[in-house]
Order: sequence, then structure tokens, then C-alpha cells
Amino acid sequence: MAKKSAALSAVVALVAAVAVAGWVAAAPQAARADTGQTMINNSNNSGAATPAPDPGLPKVPDMSIGNPDAKVTVIEYGSFTCPHCREWHATEWPKIKKNYIDTGKVRFTFREVYFDKYGLWAGMMAHCGGPMRYFGIVDILYDTQDQWAASSNPNQVVANIRKIGKTAGMTDQQLNQCMNDGKMAQALVAKYQETTAKDHIEGTPSFVIDGTTYKNMSYDHMASILDAELAKKK
Repeated sequence: MAKKSAALSAVVALVAAVAVAGWVAAAPQAARADTGQTMINNSNNSGAATPAPDPGLPKVPDMSIGNPDAKVTVIEYGSFTCPHCREWHATEWPKIKKNYIDTGKVRFTFREVYFDKYGLWAGMMAHCGGPMRYFGIVDILYDTQDQWAASSNPNQVVANIRKIGKTAGMTDQQLNQCMNDGKMAQALVAKYQETTAKDHIEGTPSFVIDGTTYKNMSYDHMASILDAELAKKK
């Protein structure tokens, strides 16, 4: 029990380390009703220069699913604590996956946005699972968001996240190593800041389809865009 408590406390302490590196885990801005998005409070999207990546941080690979040679690419920007993202993954994602990703038409990449420490910790655990487990873990995080992220006690949230990791097949040793990796926490935040600025992301969920950025949308709207892009490349 003492070892478990120490592990949880160490993960909670990571927020302070990341804040010192230049990012504070704040709550998201209010949702914007007209787009069904949770807005990003990110000064990098205001036109300011994006800080150069720290060469001492580990590289964070994109997590992608689908045919690597697909003619159309989609990048989703989502937060594990965003209710609009949870809704999109519950209602629209299964149809996009079935009709465009599983059929080899689209290559889909998920990029994480961090509104708060809970989302960052969830991201650290999800990356710990590696590419083979990643999208299954994303599904669990969204399907159970109102359970694992509901507590106001950070230690309880960390315990909930670790439980999801163990359900996905990770060991306590793997989770301890990954979730106490301060350098990786800083690298995840740095990538989030760099990529959201580059793609002009204002809220979640957002999508970049073949280089064009879109706000939250229905399956029918996305399908019409994907079909048009696919038709151009026949």
C-alpha cells in the first residue's frame, strides 16, 4: 500500500515539474455553443512565435491508424477530458472508422490537447501502451470519461487511469516508469503547443483534413468532405 501511495504521489507531483517548464495545467475555457467545442486557452494561437522544441526532450511520435498509403489523411485534435470529444467519439467516430479507415480510404491520426493535469496523465498512460494499444485505450478513456475523471482527488484519478492501463495489459512496473517520466510529460506538452499553433487549432474536437482545418462536425459533414477529397484523387 505504501508503494502504491508513493507512486500516485509521484505522478501528481509531475504537474509542478511541467508548470516550471512553461505550462500550467489550467481548466479549459467555456464550451462554445455554435461549434460544440471546448476552447483552447493557448497563447501560441494568438500569433506569437512558437518556442523552439527542446532538443533534450524525447520525440513524441504521432499515433495513427489505417492504411499508411491512404489517399486522404485526417488529424483529430482532442482532449481526454473534453465532453464534446467524448460525444464525437461515441456517435461519429464508429461510422468514420467503419466506412473510411477500415476500408483503407483514410489514414487517421489522433493528437492530444491538454486542458488540465488529468488529461495529461491520461495521455502519458495511453502513450505508455504503445501504438498497438493506443487507440483501444483512447476508446476506453472516452467511453468511461465520466468515471475515471470524475473525482476532485488527484490521487484517485491517477489510480483510475492506472486501472485502465492495467486493463489494457500494462504492468505496474511499466506504468510506474511511464507515468513518472517528467521529460516525456514536458515533451507531450511541447508537442501539443507546437502542433496546435501550426494547425491553428482553437478548440476540441478539431480536424485537419488534407491540410485544411475544420471545427467539430457531424459524420455526414465529414463524410461529404472526405468523399470530395477522395474524388479529387481518383
